[in-house]
Amino acid sequence: MAQTVLPDYALSSLLLCMMVGLGVALVGGGAAAAVSLFDFHGRKTFEWALLLPLAVPAYVVAYAYTDFLQYSGPFQTGVRALTGTQGRVFPEVRNLGGAAWVFVFALYPYVYVLARAALAERATQLMEAARLLGAPLHRRLYAIALPLARPAIAAGVSLALMETLADYGVSSYFGIQTFTAGIYKAWLAMDNSLAAAQLATLLLLLVLLLLKTEQWAQRRLRFSNSKGGSGHHSGESQPVVLKGGAAVVAWALCSLPVLAGFVLPMAFMLRPLVADWSVLPWDSFLQWSIHSLTLALGTAALACSVAVLLAFAVRTHADRLTRGVVQIAALGYAIPGAVIVVGLLLPVGWLQAAFPQTSVGYWITATALGLVWAYLVRFCAVALQTIQSGYARIPASMDDSARMLGVTGAGLLVRVHWPLLHRSLAAACLLVLVDVMKELPATLVLRPFNSDTLAVVAYQLARDERLGEAALPSLALVLVGLIPVILLSRTLRSHPGQGTR
Repeated sequence: MAQTVLPDYALSSLLLCMMVGLGVALVGGGAAAAVSLFDFHGRKTFEWALLLPLAVPAYVVAYAYTDFLQYSGPFQTGVRALTGTQGRVFPEVRNLGGAAWVFVFALYPYVYVLARAALAERATQLMEAARLLGAPLHRRLYAIALPLARPAIAAGVSLALMETLADYGVSSYFGIQTFTAGIYKAWLAMDNSLAAAQLATLLLLLVLLLLKTEQWAQRRLRFSNSKGGSGHHSGESQPVVLKGGAAVVAWALCSLPVLAGFVLPMAFMLRPLVADWSVLPWDSFLQWSIHSLTLALGTAALACSVAVLLAFAVRTHADRLTRGVVQIAALGYAIPGAVIVVGLLLPVGWLQAAFPQTSVGYWITATALGLVWAYLVRFCAVALQTIQSGYARIPASMDDSARMLGVTGAGLLVRVHWPLLHRSLAAACLLVLVDVMKELPATLVLRPFNSDTLAVVAYQLARDERLGEAALPSLALVLVGLIPVILLSRTLRSHPGQGTR
């Protein structure tokens, strides 16, 4: 592989990550600075509207732009009809640059949320103090706002790059030779499990490097925030009021991400629904939705149950072994779905070859068992972090009081913790449910026969160039994804200085 495909995989992944990293830092950091440090017309609306692209999976954005901008799409067809020209009037979007565009405007909210939380903590007060000392605006931005936001931007970029490396839908559909696409090609097309395992190992090392970068940035972010003043000082300094050309620039800076990451993709996807309802697969849509919801609800229940038990164990038995198990479980979300698939199927294949009379291969690949296991590995971390955040709001004195009254063990969890954790538990279940419904790489390989989900069907229809039919399942995924975005927006409005993973 080092002499054939590996250089292409490494170069494509590196170039894509460089473009995406620079793009999300500029777009997300710029939007966060605009709504946190300045006041202009529409600022309150942009505070929540900039979160909307989080609801749209990157592969849905890719399908939408391709459907509208391809040679036979409505844009080029309309331009040719108006101008009388022949041939292509817009560059091909299915290339490395097009993939970078999709990822930047689908993933910039990771940077936006963290940078906005960092800037909301102390930036306006410090910039006001610098203004009183005579510092011009550009120096205040460079010397105060940028250092405050730098750890948050680094953390957000690392999260966006982890999502980019883990993606399969965009890279496969656009023909980008990334590590994830190479893993699936080696496993499914070439039937070479060893090559898939080697590529998965390299991808895992890259992701772990990004994870360490993100953890370092998060520690820097917490350190800088811990030195900030309390929230009651936030009313003493107001954002800089922009007027005229400066207000137009800020408005444009915030409008572009919302348009490119949410409004335009949704308009492109709605076009087939408005144009011709008859081409849409309404008969099968209910079945796909039931399969998706069944898998999502079952996984959410299991993941939240495991998360509650792990968080309770850390709360009551904070020994090194327990903390180690929880830390390992918390790493799952960073592991790409392709790596989980290889890590599950490879030992199953060895076991099946060593003991042909066993039926372990059947239970893993022909039922939902293997798929649910892959979901748990990836998304248990989401539930665990949410439950631990809920536990952080329960004073340790409550546990001491309960023990003095004779409530210990499971009784402590059921009678004391459970009533106080129900909101966190509901949020954890919702987040896992949405993530499972949008997950594509693991579902594509491990799903049982005749149990397609909305994500898989959207990918298959788009791959077959039936983009009009792919609009229905794609829009359903977006509607589901809007639920946690709404909750996140409400949280940020209530606690503007609170960071979010």
